[in-house]
Amino acid sequence: MKWVEVQIKTTTEAEEIVTGILYDLGVTGLAIEDPKDLLAFQQSEEDWDFIDPNIIKQNYEEVIIKAYFPENKNLRDKLELIRENIERIPQKKYGKSLGEVTLTVISERDWAEEWKKYYKPIRIGKRILIKPTWEEVEGRDGEIIVELDPGMAFGTGTHETTMMCIEALEDYVKEGNKVLDIGCGSGILSVVSAKLGARRVIGVDIDPLCVKISNENVSLNKVDKIVEIREGNLFDVVKEKGDIIVSNIIAEVIVDMVYQLKDYLNIGGIFIASGIIKEKIDMVEKTLIEKGYKLLEVKTMGEWACIVSTME
Repeated sequence: MKWVEVQIKTTTEAEEIVTGILYDLGVTGLAIEDPKDLLAFQQSEEDWDFIDPNIIKQNYEEVIIKAYFPENKNLRDKLELIRENIERIPQKKYGKSLGEVTLTVISERDWAEEWKKYYKPIRIGKRILIKPTWEEVEGRDGEIIVELDPGMAFGTGTHETTMMCIEALEDYVKEGNKVLDIGCGSGILSVVSAKLGARRVIGVDIDPLCVKISNENVSLNKVDKIVEIREGNLFDVVKEKGDIIVSNIIAEVIVDMVYQLKDYLNIGGIFIASGIIKEKIDMVEKTLIEKGYKLLEVKTMGEWACIVSTME
């Protein structure tokens, strides 16, 4: 299969709004290259060995977002909509580097090989090591190793939102918990939940490619008996309740979810929500409080936030 890579140069401030445009248009794969993220790792001797030095030789004022669409008859219209929507973004608020959109036709194999240059092992929280399948890394005593091949799905562990979700799962998942992973992407949070001791994990995504890749990563980590991946919308394909719901999407989707979430979360259960840009923390917090949730903590990393709440 051939794919079209749509590469958009933008700013950190505009990252969420640009990715939102792409998801709304049915993006089937997304990679975000923000050199500022990697600068943080330079401060840590532990993680420095895991970073390809060539990656950080970028312009630190730019974020590069790469979206992947299958080459088909509807593609031309989608690309035109991307350009139109990006042109409408107010540059005074989000920065001037917004309109540079380039296209490249690539094969699925080429995409996978290109991705490997950017994805390196990373340690998160107290004892989680996320490593790509093609890298050899020796784990430390007590370390939980998660093997991952993200394919063309979102979620590698390197983005702030994913890191904060993993840290929150490490803090809140208890032995025997049932976890719902909404918008599971590559399945990384589902796998982490299982390896942290969850008895049952249900991952949900509307994208069939994400479901396929999540299932592959579940098998790769030998947690098939714990994790089940379902295709569809949370409210259509899940009838069970969880002790923990984790969702790494975007603020607007999280706000919409909150109104029905009580039907899927046990009393005293934990809701971990990320993908929230800092400017929208108040919006999400207000909605949670209005619907009877108690805020436990708000973590921030870079321009992003993760809000942990409980249903009393």
